[in-house]
Parts: sequence; C-alpha cells; structure tokens
Amino acid sequence: MTKRDRPHIIGLTGSIGMGKSTVAQMFVDEGVPLFDADAAVHQLQGPGGALVEAIEAMFPGSTNSEGVDRQKLGAAVLGDPAALQRLEQLIHPAVGEMRLAFLKQHSDRPMILFDIPLLFEKSGAEGVDHIVVVSAGPEDQRSRVLVRPGMTEERFEQIKALQMPDAEKRQKADSVIDTSRPLTETRQQVQKLVQKLKASLA
Repeated sequence: MTKRDRPHIIGLTGSIGMGKSTVAQMFVDEGVPLFDADAAVHQLQGPGGALVEAIEAMFPGSTNSEGVDRQKLGAAVLGDPAALQRLEQLIHPAVGEMRLAFLKQHSDRPMILFDIPLLFEKSGAEGVDHIVVVSAGPEDQRSRVLVRPGMTEERFEQIKALQMPDAEKRQKADSVIDTSRPLTETRQQVQKLVQKLKASLA
C-alpha cells in the first residue's frame, strides 16, 4: 500500500492521564475510523485471546479463565526491562497485524486514526502522516491518574518514567489538543483539526 492509495493516517498519542481516550472518541464522532492499540491488546489478552497461552508460558500464573490478569502481568514486568522487552516482542507484531488488517478494511476512507499510547517511545511514528499529541497541565494529569483504581503515587511515577516527557511530545507533534480546557473547547479543537486535514487532502 503506497501513501497515495491508502488513507491519511493520524497518529494519536499522549502520556497517561492526558485525556487521549476522550479525544479519540471525539475523532470517531467526526466520522474518523479508530484503531485503538490498547483495545487490540485487550482482545489478544482477553478470554480466548490469541496470546494468552504464550503469555502464560512466558510468565506462569499471569493468566486465568478470563485471559491475562493484567495486574499480575504488570507486577511481573514493571521494573524489569528484560521481561518487559520479551513481552513487547510478543505483543507488538500481533498488534501490527491487526493494524494492517484495519488499514485494508478502511482503505477507501480519506483518513483514519491510530491511537498509539507509546507512539514516540516505541517508534510507532513511522508510517504515520500527522501526529496529534493530547496534553494537559501536570496538576490535571496527576489528579486524573490518582483517582484510578489501584493507582498509587509510586506506580504513577514508575509509569511516567517510562514515557517521554509531555513537553518533548508537544515539540514533536504536528498538532496538540489541549484537554486542560472544558470538554466543549476540546471538541472544538478536534473538529477544527479534522476540517483542516480534510481540506488539505481535498
């Protein structure tokens, strides 16, 4: 698939707690098909998922009848770069295949959205035409993350340490969506960007 005979690919990313899922849904509301990398991973690791057996073999005790126990798996790899790398080498190719299938399925659309949490960290920027970074102030980020079930200050800091700093992401972005503002304003930012991209592709 060459760049000319496929949709314009928007890569959506942002650090934890920045409101990326909310913004992704706003793009969907504007008629842009979404491939959600996290949802793909959930599917691969859920009940009957394609990777459940391989993950259990790699990390014994990390799965049950519901598929992968994400908390147990997270505990097995957090703070162990070698274990995390082994897990990623298993997951990334499988997600890549699903993304390719999605691209073929929507090949007639003017643009599609790839929600890629670690777009910069894992060189997911390759093959993306326009990078959108979802961003908010540090206090907004912190307050959003710490209300999540099972989240602690220590875990939040560990996750943040694995992610490129927000300021760096903003610099690398083609567009930034600021979610520190009211939802209506965030939606307006998304609508304007979609209109702008459609106009540039026409």
